[in-house]
Amino acid sequence: MELLVVGGTGTLGRQIVRRAIDAGHSVRCLVRNPRKASFLQEWGAKLIQGDLCDPETLAPALDGVETLIDAATTRATDSLRIRQVDWDGKVALIQAAKAAKIKRYIFFSILNAEHFPNVPLMEMKHCTEKYLAEVGMDYTILRPCGFMQGLIGQYAVPILDNQVVWITGLGSAIAYMDTLDIAKFAIRAAETPAAANRTLPVVGPRAWGAYEIIRLCERLAGQTAKTARLELPILRIIRAIVRSFQWGYNVSDRLAFAEVLASETPLDAPMAETYQLLDLDPAETTTLEAYLQEYFSRIMSKLKEIGYEKEKEKKRRKKKNIKAK
Repeated sequence: MELLVVGGTGTLGRQIVRRAIDAGHSVRCLVRNPRKASFLQEWGAKLIQGDLCDPETLAPALDGVETLIDAATTRATDSLRIRQVDWDGKVALIQAAKAAKIKRYIFFSILNAEHFPNVPLMEMKHCTEKYLAEVGMDYTILRPCGFMQGLIGQYAVPILDNQVVWITGLGSAIAYMDTLDIAKFAIRAAETPAAANRTLPVVGPRAWGAYEIIRLCERLAGQTAKTARLELPILRIIRAIVRSFQWGYNVSDRLAFAEVLASETPLDAPMAETYQLLDLDPAETTTLEAYLQEYFSRIMSKLKEIGYEKEKEKKRRKKKNIKAK
């Protein structure tokens, strides 16, 4: 199958590219900066320079493509506004895909996006879902709710560094999923005719609250976490201040996600139908315990190795100083 992956350099996109290549598909990636995406080419993908915000660059990338997997989104540090990429850019891409007679458009939304119209990215994801369903092209909408990879910087690293872990309110329980598994679902959706014109949740084995994750990290790290709560009214003030600066628009829009996290409504969904439709085994999906266990095992092993090397160097220097005397 000839696949085009949009957003191939991102946390999820790169896993989709790798999975698609390993599955034997011909993969091309739409990239703004080929130099920064050179690792995708090394894996075997074909790079095509283009930009969602420049519709004229999209048609050449779509020529001969059977299925498009759209995993693109703005980052808080991007110079482009969220609306430019996650609405204007997506509309342009969908229109270009329809004109190119793409057989299937696979779009990554966010679980429960329709319930948060005041959160800019959630609103745009929901509007894109509706637009995609109305445009007259086969589609599959996948709705994850959180990546396990994001928990490393949010919880694991601060705990290991003895830094404060910030929590918004009690925090919604979220069914995080490893991006490697999400990529597997995306490729299976592309390969499964019955997934056409379906909206499917793609979430982990169970939802985890912030304090549950902290306790798990504490046990695996063998140390106690420092925690602090950042209440929603304070975050709203911070968001308003940041938004007053042009450079802070995307940061402000991302901070709006605090409304989702503080809602205390679990981000979770039944997955039985998704597993059955895509013929995947739930037992093969990575659990959060297993994911964090692997991370902490590698890190703790590395820390011990570093400590051993430091101790060895200390003894060597001491021995050298004794000889010098």
